[in-house]
Amino acid sequence: MFTMNQIKSFIAFLALVPFLALTEAAAQNSTNPYAIVEGWAKLPNGRVMGAVGKAKVDPDGHHIWAIVRCDAGPELFGYECVESDLDPVLKFDPDGNVVESFGSGMFIWPHGIDVDSDGNVWVTDAVSENNIPEGDNRGHHVVKFSPTGEVLMTLGTPGEEGVGPNHFTSPSDVAISSNGDVFIADGHNADGNNRVVKYNSSGEFLMSWGETGYAPGQFRALHAIAIDPKGRVFVGDRSNSRIQIFDQEGQHSATWTQFGRPSGIAFDEQGRIYVADSESDNVQNPGYEMGIRIGEAETGWVKEFIRFPWANPNILPGNGAEFVTVDIDGSIYGGEPVPNPHINERTLRKYMRVRP
Repeated sequence: MFTMNQIKSFIAFLALVPFLALTEAAAQNSTNPYAIVEGWAKLPNGRVMGAVGKAKVDPDGHHIWAIVRCDAGPELFGYECVESDLDPVLKFDPDGNVVESFGSGMFIWPHGIDVDSDGNVWVTDAVSENNIPEGDNRGHHVVKFSPTGEVLMTLGTPGEEGVGPNHFTSPSDVAISSNGDVFIADGHNADGNNRVVKYNSSGEFLMSWGETGYAPGQFRALHAIAIDPKGRVFVGDRSNSRIQIFDQEGQHSATWTQFGRPSGIAFDEQGRIYVADSESDNVQNPGYEMGIRIGEAETGWVKEFIRFPWANPNILPGNGAEFVTVDIDGSIYGGEPVPNPHINERTLRKYMRVRP
């Protein structure tokens, strides 16, 4: 026979079980049904892989678009494309071969990418103001390309930072909704604009929300933005080590911290969310490991975790995939911009699912 106090204690424990399980799964879940496909991404004509930014699956579900920042030299980090004639926007076929490329000379530090339902490619230039050469009119803008590289639209004022409807300051990422509305994560730095800017499909300013801070609806370095199949807007509020979720009018609905320090966010059609965490080190987010967390987009429950085998929490600001995308077969692709100290490479890495 249980006493009333024992029953109350048991009920209180049951109420804590989901929270405890979620927290443990977020930080320590080692279930990893993926294997690395070595050497998947191959560049033509002896080109050396530069820093890899965001990757995005094509509407066909099989080809992968990615930002590859021109020159490979780490000494140029932050402005790799400033004097390069290499194309930074690359399209890979399922075997990892480049089948399309464009964007030469248009960006200094290309960073985010999205592909809309018509196959048009949207690219952000997140270069910092102090990395723009005097007189250069690139940076702080977002460009819409056709699938073959024709410029269709430019948002922002190239070469000019700002906070108004027609200016950005180091925009990190871009996401296109099913109706063609455009959402810009503005910007890359913790002390930047820290807002989401929304336009319609014609490039007309609709609204913006957000400011610097720690409260719901405030941000510190918007590093990623993505729209789930239900139309919710997920923002990777990286320097606050959290994801914030909004409707498309900027109304906040939830904050998730169980996915670590989010650098990249993606979804599949089976209701899963994929979050790349390349910066949960011993300083910036202690207690979490670097890797790719996979969970339920509806509930936020973390189910699987790809731990970067070379991850070292003592290396700042971390290493491994910053961005993530997933193809129609369930394979994951992670863009790695920082040279890994153990394997000394930057790459677009493929992870193939090998277990149910």
